[in-house]
Amino acid sequence: MSGLRERKKAQTRKRLADTAFTLFRERGFENVTVAEIAEAAEVAVSTLFAYFPCKEALVFDAEDEYDRALTAAVRDRAAGVSMLDALEAHLMPVAQPTADGPSGEDFVELVKSTPALLEYAGRVRRNWEASLAATLAQEAGIPEHDLLATTLARFVLDANFLATYGDHSPADLQAVFERLRYGWADFGTTADRKPTAMAAE
Repeated sequence: MSGLRERKKAQTRKRLADTAFTLFRERGFENVTVAEIAEAAEVAVSTLFAYFPCKEALVFDAEDEYDRALTAAVRDRAAGVSMLDALEAHLMPVAQPTADGPSGEDFVELVKSTPALLEYAGRVRRNWEASLAATLAQEAGIPEHDLLATTLARFVLDANFLATYGDHSPADLQAVFERLRYGWADFGTTADRKPTAMAAE
């Protein structure tokens, strides 16, 4: 019975998130109320808030799953794979459209065009950063709040955020990983600029 109850809760949560996303895309985030979302999903407003603490959270309904996948990419990496390589492999692929939900492109477009969602995304990112930093530290065998682990987590997630919601390409994000991997000592020097100039030709 508990399994059935959990499945029904998961279905209700997904219906709310999918309904909200559709309405946000059609009318704009600011022009849709939680009451309208609840009515369209055929639940009470109190039920909506039992699943989501605020309207922004309806868009980021998979934030916990993202957090778990992010830390699992480090914790479950193959033998001989560095933590940085595992993170790059996890973050570089472009999200593909799914049959039962919005595409990654639709999600990014909505967030980029909505200041409230961009702000919320920043707060969510800090939660992911804390989880990732703790995992990096644990895997490295160093104290949980070690500055190196915290800094690496912040660099990686901030770079990914900027690449996702800014005017940057996957190649730009890959270049950041290369810097994290090999260092910044030659950044801005003539030697550093030559490959970029050649690539642009």
